[in-house]
Amino acid sequence: MGMPCEVNCILKLSAGTGYPTKLVLHSEHQATKPGYRIFAIDLPIPLVDENWLTHADVVIDHLAWQQKQTQLTFRIVRIYTQPFAMKEV
Repeated sequence: MGMPCEVNCILKLSAGTGYPTKLVLHSEHQATKPGYRIFAIDLPIPLVDENWLTHADVVIDHLAWQQKQTQLTFRIVRIYTQPFAMKEV
């Protein structure tokens, strides 16, 4: 028997899952994603909103799996002056 998990190289969040209300450099935030997910830790990855627009890069400092959810603590390490699309919607 295996454990279902998903490998992610970007952090896509909505307001309901922990997208920051204001992007501030070096600020720390928490988010929860459904399911068990694997993310790079200690490396910058793009922060993407629900429209697939990248506004910043973040570094995940802590990741925990509990009750079929992935809980993350991350900090903003770069803010882009202009958002850009990661995917055509």
